[in-house]
Amino acid sequence: MDIRDQGRVVTPAFERAEIDQGLRSYMLRVYNYMASGLALTGIVAYAVASSPAAMRAIFGTPLQWVAIFAPLILVFVLSARINSMKASTAHALFWLYAGLMGISLASIFMIYTGTSIARVFFISAGSFAGLSLYGYTTKRDLSGMASFLMVGLIGVVLASLVNLFLHSTGMQFAISVIGVLVFAGLTAYDTQNIKELYVASDSGEIAAKKSVIGALRLYLDFLNIFLFLLQLFGNQRS
Repeated sequence: MDIRDQGRVVTPAFERAEIDQGLRSYMLRVYNYMASGLALTGIVAYAVASSPAAMRAIFGTPLQWVAIFAPLILVFVLSARINSMKASTAHALFWLYAGLMGISLASIFMIYTGTSIARVFFISAGSFAGLSLYGYTTKRDLSGMASFLMVGLIGVVLASLVNLFLHSTGMQFAISVIGVLVFAGLTAYDTQNIKELYVASDSGEIAAKKSVIGALRLYLDFLNIFLFLLQLFGNQRS
């Protein structure tokens, strides 16, 4: 039962404690799914890159287009159909997506040295952790950033498409810098938004699906920060 204080609803301490505990468990599940997805992506990418036969079979044939576009299609399906599918299906699609992204990202081992990939990964991990922690703990409402970040994201996508034809190193540098800033903002915003979407009364099925879609959002934020930083600081193979 709520205690009303001068028109403001005050939740009793034991109810707040239950909500806080539920929220911590929910966010931990989101981070665990995200980290597991990234681990799967990394393992698959390294395994494919370590096999010359697999690299020739995928990136030396039209299969490379499947490797590139299949994850993109899958993420749209998962995002659009999350409410109508079962939680088990959402989990399966998330793991499939993470594995397909690993196949697609195997190509970075052809471009950058392993040492620089590892270095940029740890830089990305540290940056992501700080940004997500800020989004989780800040009292500031970050929803005002959403429109600005979406405009920036659309700009980055369009500029990247244009640069596929221009091959401008200067333009690529600008895209990478802006991309890092956009996804840094999205990391904080998405973390706060995922936290606010938590409802203590959610059933296990709904909570499980929210965890998957939340993990997917943070997975994409981390992955894009990593890829843009890799373009900026990665050492290319000679």
